[in-house]
Amino acid sequence: MNLKRIFGAILTVLGIISLIYAAYIFANTSTQEQNLKTTLVYGILGLVFFISGIGLIKTTKDEA
Repeated sequence: MNLKRIFGAILTVLGIISLIYAAYIFANTSTQEQNLKTTLVYGILGLVFFISGIGLIKTTKDEA
């Protein structure tokens, strides 16, 4: 397996975990300013990790 594909899979998993955590924070908080910022940070980082991980997996060719 290629190293780029492994790194892409790790980024994808980190992105999914971060998005789930952001959704958890959003669902279990009131309208405090700090919690909104935390939710946005985790959500944006999760999207960046997820999209870049999927992009690495899709664009890497299998070389046998």
